[in-house]
Amino acid sequence: MSKAFTRETDHDEDDELPPPPPVPSGKNYITRAGYERLRAELFTLMDDERPKMVEIVHWAASNGDRSENGDYLYGKKRLREIDRRIRFLTQRLEIAEVVDASLHHGGDQVFFGCTVTYADDTGTETTVTILGVDEVDSARGEISWVSPVARALLKARVGEVVRLVVPGGVQELEVVAVHYPAPQAAA
Repeated sequence: MSKAFTRETDHDEDDELPPPPPVPSGKNYITRAGYERLRAELFTLMDDERPKMVEIVHWAASNGDRSENGDYLYGKKRLREIDRRIRFLTQRLEIAEVVDASLHHGGDQVFFGCTVTYADDTGTETTVTILGVDEVDSARGEISWVSPVARALLKARVGEVVRLVVPGGVQELEVVAVHYPAPQAAA
């Protein structure tokens, strides 16, 4: 038998963690604020940008030869991009499940929508906010709920240590603090 088909390991079987469970397909968890941002972008594209671009393309087409008309060619390309984004946003909003993270306000367990501070093996503390796939901004310390770090932290409580499988092995993360947004007053 070829050596390529044999299993050789240099580490104990006890150190090997099972792969994380698969992400539930079709779930698109999102906060109310994220949902409203996507919805606003969709309406801006449909009500403002697309009609303006259609007008520009119509004007450019009326100028004659379309094969060398830069305004026409660019306008058609931009119109396709707008239509593609409208389709994407429509599909994402249709399957969106809005989650109210403030329901867990005051809790010490990590769930969707919380801001969690964790310490790694070296003691370095990192603060991240766990949000939906369509609303994260990594520059602001936001991570998707399907990311490996978030999946390791979910359901852990303050003081608990979780194990994160990384390419270099296993890393332990300790949950230091959990914070949820305050509930909004009913209007």
